Amino acid sequence: MRERQKGRTQAQAAVRANRANRHTVAKYERLGRLPSAVQTPRASRTRTDPFTADWPELAALLARAPALDARTLFDWLTEQRPGVYQEGQLRTLQRRVALWRLAHTPPLLTLDQVPRPGAVLQTDGVWLSHLGVTLSGSAFPHVLIHSVLPYSNWEWGRVAQSESFLALRLGLQSALAQRGQLPQVHQTDNPSAATHRLGVADRGQVDGERGYNAEYLELVGHFGLEPRTIQVHSPNANGDVEAGNGALQRALEQHLLLRGSRDCASVAAYAQFLTRLFTQRNARRQARLAEELAVMRPLTVAPLPDRRELRVRVSAGGLIRVLAPT
Repeated sequence: MRERQKGRTQAQAAVRANRANRHTVAKYERLGRLPSAVQTPRASRTRTDPFTADWPELAALLARAPALDARTLFDWLTEQRPGVYQEGQLRTLQRRVALWRLAHTPPLLTLDQVPRPGAVLQTDGVWLSHLGVTLSGSAFPHVLIHSVLPYSNWEWGRVAQSESFLALRLGLQSALAQRGQLPQVHQTDNPSAATHRLGVADRGQVDGERGYNAEYLELVGHFGLEPRTIQVHSPNANGDVEAGNGALQRALEQHLLLRGSRDCASVAAYAQFLTRLFTQRNARRQARLAEELAVMRPLTVAPLPDRRELRVRVSAGGLIRVLAPT
């Protein structure tokens, strides 16, 4: 209807609305109503529920163990009733299990995570070795230090060989330099590169509580960032970068397929491939990114060195201990 108001033909409006032909457009023009206003809810099922006979037994299993999922119940049912159920019926069982849970289990209350422009930069390491990228034919196991601004979903990443502190520093500084602006907070999960487990004398009432490493505090202090971590074993609290990890891996897989080869001449060539992908993905986020940049501080300090020099002793046996616990 919006396209027709712009003067387009019924056929053109149908294409814009992703309809097969113009007859659907003509139908709703005659009615003068939107499809949502014409549709009426069904009062009866359109097909017989295939699980009616076995549902009491499945409901009893759920009552005994509410954590059972529909996939497990379906697999159990196909073992008990060989040849009765087909894979395509799983979705029907999933709906029945979902309705059972609504009626028999207390709702789980959650707090919405509402990001504010320019407030937080989330960083996480995601291993990409499973993508099968090679360098001149040799396997290239690697991790991407991935940073995301949750409000706009702007993202950047830097290839590293481990999730060490130096890798975290390299990834954070690369994201800040690329953007040229500073958020208020830098948020991670609880990597050993940034945090350590507190001893009994240092921690509060929570077992497993972690404190910041001195080097990490020096890093965020250098840029004037406030450090923040999530609760231990609560990756959903770092949800934007966690979700971004999955979306990025899917995009990388698709672009590698489009590229036709997973082999790169060098780390630099692979980094260029990643840069093009990030630039392409970020191009769709410019409107909300502009809101973030408007409230972020400019980056005015130089980056810290991307390596560390140490003077160590060589033992009589020719051994060198580097950052080893004493």
